[in-house]
Amino acid sequence: MMLGIETSCDETAVALVDVDGHVRVSLINSQIELHRIYGGVVPEIASRAHVQALPPLVDEAMREAGVGWKEITAIAVTRGPGLASSLLAGVAYARGLAQRLDRPLYGINHLVGHLQSIALEPSGPAVALDDPHLVLLVSGGHTCLVHRTGPETWTVLGQTIDDAAGEALDKGARLMGLGYPGGPEIQREAENGNPGAVAFPRGLAQPGAGGWRLPFTYSGVKTSLLYHLRKHPEDASPGRRADIAASYQEAVVDTLIKQLERALAQYPARMIGCGGGVARNRRLRERLAAVAEHYGLHLRLAAPAYCADNAAMIAAAAGVCYRPRCPAGSTVEVDPNLSLASPLPMA
Repeated sequence: MMLGIETSCDETAVALVDVDGHVRVSLINSQIELHRIYGGVVPEIASRAHVQALPPLVDEAMREAGVGWKEITAIAVTRGPGLASSLLAGVAYARGLAQRLDRPLYGINHLVGHLQSIALEPSGPAVALDDPHLVLLVSGGHTCLVHRTGPETWTVLGQTIDDAAGEALDKGARLMGLGYPGGPEIQREAENGNPGAVAFPRGLAQPGAGGWRLPFTYSGVKTSLLYHLRKHPEDASPGRRADIAASYQEAVVDTLIKQLERALAQYPARMIGCGGGVARNRRLRERLAAVAEHYGLHLRLAAPAYCADNAAMIAAAAGVCYRPRCPAGSTVEVDPNLSLASPLPMA
């Protein structure tokens, strides 16, 4: 049984996952209320909250799963990417626990966790991902497109060269006077709006930008929204911003879909998937379902419970990706800038 720990940003998460990928328990302590008044995550507040929340959350997970410490066979912790102080809180705790229990400790790439999240079932073992597939990873800090051909074999086809999709939604919501986090607020507002009301630009960067084959960019659509609201401030009023929210959301989602379709024309795939916090967005899920149907592909969307940062995906990634040649131990170090460039997510 793997104990997973995730503290890369503002979610303190703990999970217990069996060797077959069955999630015994997955708990998340959200810090949204702590950061809401600032309109974004404050690293110092986040790291202190992790230190306070992690020990009792682990105890709660053990009680809820009905297991003892002797049943834990290994510990997996996020080592990057993320906020340095938040990562340190989780890794320091995991190091001490691994030493106390004399168990192996694996440092996991947070992005590999999101790759693996599409295989997790809320009430069953993990689903095998043996066929070639394309995965969109979309969150507040990351937007990338990955072609995966095996548990440890993938190619990053594109990443954002500026803002991530979730970041663009958060900033757009702030410009419209909506709350934090912005993604859910924009989705709620957009439900009654016309996505074709305003033709916001699609962030399709030229191949090679930032060194990527299929790069993303969201700075243009954010700037376009800023100038539109300066010219038409009345559109930000509660009675009129539904169309703006729907149009802005559509531009963000459409950028993801267009790059995905470009990738489908170039790389073999039998399935498409999507993980990360923005993968909960209903409009994105609708558009992905339409793409899968059009191309005759299987669709694997991360379950809503595993879209946000969670520890189940970290434990599952360790179970799938670990090989004896990847050493485990208390020397796991944090890497805030860790990427998917390396095929192995271990320390």
